[in-house]
Amino acid sequence: MTRQDQLSRIEWVANSCPLLKTIAEEFSQTQPFRGLTIGTAIHLEPKTVALLLTLRAGGASLVVTGNLNSTQPETVEYLERHQIDVIGGKTTDAAAHSGFIDALLDRKPDLLLDNGGDLFGRVADRPYKNLLGGTEETTSGRRRLAPMRVAIGLPVLVINDSPIKQFAENRHAVGQSLFESYMRFTNRSTNGKRVTVFGYGACGKGTAACFRHAYSAVSVVDTDPVTALEAHLDGFSTPLRRDAITSADLIITVTGFADVITAADLPLFKDGVILMNGGHFPTEIDVDDIKAVVGATRIDRYAADGIETLHLEDGRKIHILGGGHMANLAGARPLGNSVESMDLGFALQARCLERVAGGQLDHTSCVVPVPADIDAKVASAYLDLNR
Repeated sequence: MTRQDQLSRIEWVANSCPLLKTIAEEFSQTQPFRGLTIGTAIHLEPKTVALLLTLRAGGASLVVTGNLNSTQPETVEYLERHQIDVIGGKTTDAAAHSGFIDALLDRKPDLLLDNGGDLFGRVADRPYKNLLGGTEETTSGRRRLAPMRVAIGLPVLVINDSPIKQFAENRHAVGQSLFESYMRFTNRSTNGKRVTVFGYGACGKGTAACFRHAYSAVSVVDTDPVTALEAHLDGFSTPLRRDAITSADLIITVTGFADVITAADLPLFKDGVILMNGGHFPTEIDVDDIKAVVGATRIDRYAADGIETLHLEDGRKIHILGGGHMANLAGARPLGNSVESMDLGFALQARCLERVAGGQLDHTSCVVPVPADIDAKVASAYLDLNR
């Protein structure tokens, strides 16, 4: 067997990230992270490897951990083979994950790359002297960290507040990957299905559009009347919440908030409804609450496929995908967002960490959007590579 026959998906992804490759080549010369340790708490999957190796090309030492339920064992093995220090493994146990975060911060990294606010949220309570600042990937993390700005007191650039991240990854890639994930989990068609999307931010826009393009009848629920009006003018039905739930064959949550769907909604569910979460935290659908009402003896588990079927006393069935975790990184063969979108998003990460490491920012840049000049630089580089 030749070397070419043995390449993995990690190499496929790495070779599909030309923007990160270009940045890695530059960083190998400029060494913006020489002498610094970068700690990361982000989904450990193949695209993350491309980012981590780019940071290491810039001279960084790395200590990494994952997020709840998204760490892929093959990725951990690959990182460890390449002498990158990995703390913990795949877990759905919040207490275990919290321990991984503590263990990472015990190493006192100079820069932090956060995803959901797990790292900087802890730093607000236990600061340490050599920390320069870092980045936060998500809207969920930004919401969590914004009230802690004074306690953190360091530059933290929010990648999700970049317009590039909003349209390239959240609108286009999340929509595509949630559609792909529905098909991967269920192998069922979307044609003629009634799909209710909770949340019409960038992720909700892309999700609603992808399912509409797949011949589904899509409705949108958003608590903000202005956003709901936007969905209406975009051509989606915007029924009242109760009506949207009772008619749905598939319910997708992409809000960034907890308890969007709970056991209180059980009387409203259509027989055979499928529940799927696309938000970062596994709290948008309160799966534990729903299961507690249904009872453990009334659940069929298709473990290999990541599907649970709950049987209600009146004969209705409810299907939950991925245990309510972020569907595009849950279940069998989780692929996440498209490589191209992550090449762009992780290029923003690399450039923002470079900016923080350079000492050009202070506490006034705590939990703020990506600087406009970095957006322009990344966009221009991507266009130059793809014209």
